[in-house]
Amino acid sequence: MNHLRPIKQLPTHEVENMPPYMGNQDLWKNDKNLREAVNREGAGWAEKNLSAFGHLMGCTEMFDHAEKANKNPPELKAFDQYGNRINYVDYHPSYHHLLGVAIKNEIPSFAWNHKKEGSQVAHMALTYMFSQVEGGVMCPMAMTYSVIPALKHNPDLEAQWLPKVLSNEYDDRDIPIDQKLGGTIGMFMTEKQGGSDVRANSTLAKPVSSSVGNGSEYLLTGHKYFCSAPMCDAFLVLANTNVGLSCFLVPRWKPDGERNSFFIQRLKDKLGNRSNASSEIELDDTFGTMIGEEGKGIKTILDMVIGNRIYCAVSSASLMRQAVVQVLHHTTHRSAFQKKLIDQPLMKNVIADMILESDAAANLAMRVARSVDCQEEDENEKSISRIFTTVSKYWITKRAPYLIFEALECHGGPGYIEESIMPRLYREAPLNSIWEGSGNVMCVDVLRAMQKDKNAISSVFNELEKARGLNAYYDLNFDNLFLELKNPEDLEIKSRSITERLATLMQASIFLKNCNEEIASAFCSSRLGGNWTGAFGTLNSNTNFDEIIKRALPT
Repeated sequence: MNHLRPIKQLPTHEVENMPPYMGNQDLWKNDKNLREAVNREGAGWAEKNLSAFGHLMGCTEMFDHAEKANKNPPELKAFDQYGNRINYVDYHPSYHHLLGVAIKNEIPSFAWNHKKEGSQVAHMALTYMFSQVEGGVMCPMAMTYSVIPALKHNPDLEAQWLPKVLSNEYDDRDIPIDQKLGGTIGMFMTEKQGGSDVRANSTLAKPVSSSVGNGSEYLLTGHKYFCSAPMCDAFLVLANTNVGLSCFLVPRWKPDGERNSFFIQRLKDKLGNRSNASSEIELDDTFGTMIGEEGKGIKTILDMVIGNRIYCAVSSASLMRQAVVQVLHHTTHRSAFQKKLIDQPLMKNVIADMILESDAAANLAMRVARSVDCQEEDENEKSISRIFTTVSKYWITKRAPYLIFEALECHGGPGYIEESIMPRLYREAPLNSIWEGSGNVMCVDVLRAMQKDKNAISSVFNELEKARGLNAYYDLNFDNLFLELKNPEDLEIKSRSITERLATLMQASIFLKNCNEEIASAFCSSRLGGNWTGAFGTLNSNTNFDEIIKRALPT
C-alpha cells in the first residue's frame, strides 16, 4: 500500500520533509559487508545464487507479504465441521507464499544440497537475507535444516525422510509424508515444569512390542509446552523410557495412514514472530520411532539444537542489518535544524556505531558458518564451531534488541507506528535470545564445552592470536581473558563476562585482519577500550564516521 502514488498537496498543507517510500531493496548488492564476508569465508562460488536471491527477497512484494502474514496470524482449527479432530493450523496465504519462496530457494537445504567448501556460509547468507524480510518462516526452516545431522542416527529413518526435507518443493497438504513432494521437521522438547531443563521432562514412552531401542516403535504420553511450527510433517520429541530420556521421531501421520494422536491444545499469543504458530501439544499414546541410542536423547537431539542456534545468531544479525538500512533511508531524507539528520554530528556517531555493531554481528555469524563447514576435517575448527556457535547465539541475540530500539528512536514518532517496519523488527528481536536456550544457558554451555573439549581453549586462542599486535586494546583484552580462563575459580558466576569478551574479541579480530585500519580501530577503541557501556553513539570524536556510513549505504 505504501508504494501507491501519494498525493503530497493536501487541502491544508503540502507534505514535505518526509522520507519517500523506500521501494525495492537489493539485499545482496547493497550490502558490501555481507559480500566481503561471504567471499572471505569461502563461499564466493555461490555469488550468482546469492545475488539473484537478494534481488528477489528485497522487492516490495516480499515485504508486503511479510506485513500481511504478521497482521493475520495463524488460527487453530482443532476440529472439522463434523466434529472430527484434525489439529490443523490455518495460515494466511502470504505465509504460505513466503514459505514456498524459502523452500524453492533452499533456505533449509542449501548447505546439504551443495556440500563443498563454503556451503554453510552461503546457506547462512541466504538465511541472513530472508530474515531481514520475515522471521516467522525461519522457525520451520531452521529446524528442517538442523534435523539433517540428527537423522543420521537411524539409517532407515534417514532414508525415508531425507529426500523429503532436501526437496525444494513446498507442499502444504496435510497428508502422509510418502504422498508429499517435500516435507519439514520440527521439534518438541520443553515442558511446563522444566523449560530449558529438559531432564525434568515427564513425558513417557512405552514400547509397542518387545523390541526396544533405536528404530523401535513406541507410544508417547505427556505434554509439550512450546511447540513452534506444529504443521511440520514430523517432530523430534524427547520422552522417558525405563533407561532414561530418549529421542523419538513422531510423524503427523502413522505408517498405517491414520492421523497420529497428538493434539494441539492452543496457539500462543506471542509478543512477536506472529506469522508463525507456536502451540501446546498433548501426546496420548502418540506413535513415534526411537532415533538414536536409548537414554541418550539429549545427545541425539543436540546437533539439531546447535543448528538452530546458528539460525538464531544469523537471524538476529539480519534484523540488525535491516534496522540499519531503515535508519539510513530515514536520516538521509529527513532534515532537522537546517541539516539532514545523517549530517548531524551526534547522529553520525549513533549511525556509525550501529553500523559497526551490525557488521560485526554478520562477520561473526559468517565466521561461525565457516567453522561448521570445516569441522569434519579440522579439529581446531570443530572446537571453534562448538564454542562460537553458542557465543554468537548469546551475544548477537543480546545486542539485536538494543540496536533495533536505537534504530526505532532514530525515526522518532514515525518509527513507532505499525505502518513502519520498525515495530515488527523490535518485537521479533527478543525471540532469538530465548529460543534454544536463554542467555544463562548459553554462557554455562560455553564453559561446559571448554571443560569437556581439551582442545577448545587452545583452538580459540590460536585463532584470536592471529590478530595480536594489530591493536593495543585488543592485545590487553586478549591477555586478560587468557589469564582469567587459567584460573577456574568462580568461572560460572563470571561466565557472561567471559562469553561477551570472547564474542567481542573474535569480532575485533575479524575487523583487524580484514577491514581498513580506521574501522577496526573504531571498533576496538569502543568495545575493548574499557569505558564501553553498550550505548550507541559513543565512538571517539576522531572516528572517520563518513567512511563507516559510506560503506553501509545502498549503492
